[in-house]
Amino acid sequence: MIVQDKVAVVYGAGGAIGGAVARAFAREGAKLFLTGRHLARVEAVAKDIVSTGGSAEAAEVDALDEQAVDRHLQSVMDQAGRVDISFNAVGVPNARILGVPLAELDAEQFSLPITSYATSYFLTARLAARRMIPSKSGVIMTVTALPSRTGTRLNGGYGPAQAAKEALTRDLSAELAPQGIRVVGLRPHGMPETSTMREVFDAKASGMTWEQFQEYLASTTHPRRVMALDEVANMAVFMASDKASGMTGTTVNLTMGSLDD
Repeated sequence: MIVQDKVAVVYGAGGAIGGAVARAFAREGAKLFLTGRHLARVEAVAKDIVSTGGSAEAAEVDALDEQAVDRHLQSVMDQAGRVDISFNAVGVPNARILGVPLAELDAEQFSLPITSYATSYFLTARLAARRMIPSKSGVIMTVTALPSRTGTRLNGGYGPAQAAKEALTRDLSAELAPQGIRVVGLRPHGMPETSTMREVFDAKASGMTWEQFQEYLASTTHPRRVMALDEVANMAVFMASDKASGMTGTTVNLTMGSLDD
């Protein structure tokens, strides 16, 4: 168990990626504190973890509310004494920001994902760092996507938002690594298991069936298949563990060849 007894806080734990990462952390021995805006979804993940012998607590936390994040982290400190891992898997509903050409998109809708994704990551990372600095130890993580590095159509401000998160990962690492804190990201692509990909399909894949859209996603990768949530979650565990102690200030390319390094 490579993260045995590590204290991990997962933001967006009620979502597909956050839930998968939380379960993977639990399988490898971490003590989980799960958060999200929809408590019922987060509680379902926590219940699943506990039912298989893991440790997890659920809380309703809006990751864009600085005071709510701070209060929750302080409660984690009060209970567990430290925060070892902070994983931000917070998503922004895409229905209103996808499918519209940039030339026709208004500024408010363009900036919505940029502001939301970057601010959420900044708040959760900064507040976790404040708890990690005294012990000179910890790992801060997030998840981005392929549009951070390559041009895509009809994504509004989604690509710039993911690029901003990757830049923030580098900047956080530059400041925090000398204090023993690693900052890393994961960049998967095209997972039909997530609701996000279904929203992309609904907004952009006119003329295709859902099956054809999945085949298209698979065709863009080297192995001609899409990545599974468990593969992303397993990489998250490895990157959070001491086995990845040399990795910081970078985003791991999990696009399976869809994006060249």
